[in-house]
Amino acid sequence: MGNQTVAVITPAFRAQDTIAATVRSVLSQTHADFEHHIISDDGVDYGKFLADNGLSDPRLRFHSSGKVGGGSTRARNMVLDLLATPYAALLDADDRFKPRKLELAVVALEHQPVVATSLDVMRPDFTSLRTVGQGPDRVLKASGHKWVSLSMDTMVVWDRRRADSRYDPDLPNMTDLDFLMGLYRTAATEMYLGTPLHDYVKISSSMSNASGFTERMIHSKTLLLARLESGFYPMADPAAAEGIAQFLRLSLEAEKLYPQVLAEKPGALFEDTIEPMIRAAGH
Repeated sequence: MGNQTVAVITPAFRAQDTIAATVRSVLSQTHADFEHHIISDDGVDYGKFLADNGLSDPRLRFHSSGKVGGGSTRARNMVLDLLATPYAALLDADDRFKPRKLELAVVALEHQPVVATSLDVMRPDFTSLRTVGQGPDRVLKASGHKWVSLSMDTMVVWDRRRADSRYDPDLPNMTDLDFLMGLYRTAATEMYLGTPLHDYVKISSSMSNASGFTERMIHSKTLLLARLESGFYPMADPAAAEGIAQFLRLSLEAEKLYPQVLAEKPGALFEDTIEPMIRAAGH
């Protein structure tokens, strides 16, 4: 089968309350051939911190961004520039992999350059709120990805020899979609695994509804939409740019509705707002 090492990339900023659970989820993978790269972006020695919490393993690799709050995008790029592994995966410092995430992704990567998975959307205490994208495993065109994975895009695993990308450190939000569209330069299709394999911790509704949050999301989505419409992202799937642009237009409509939804139903998820709109649009 050859080299099947997966580099898991986790930036860490003030992550002491969550990172132990994140690392345990990687160490518990049924696919044991991995390197877990943890990048300190706050000056904390996470190697010592995790060892003090009983977590030591030669597959854990520790880096420093050299900054405090330099940003997860720069931290991820730093490691992406260093990697020698064929495969890479993203994992935030407050999220988790389910035990078979890497095993099933590596099998799928034999056939597709990018693998995405359904999400289990969690509270910070890892009680489930809902799933996103659950269904059959299937091949998706790049143009169809966002209509299934309507939440976030850090659940991807990819073959760096067939598709690779870097983060835009100047983009304030939606950086994972921007990164994914970089993968789509050479990947026209992906394997989508419809069993939830990634625990995505949702920030509290109070944070989502904080002053300026919706405005920042609208700004970033508008920027990405303008980029798509200008041809900024060349893609292997000719329909990908318009498919993603259509999703962003609908998502912008949902952003405008979401604050009112939250006011009427505190704790409502953005996914609950956009999902009926997606069904109404025929996706």
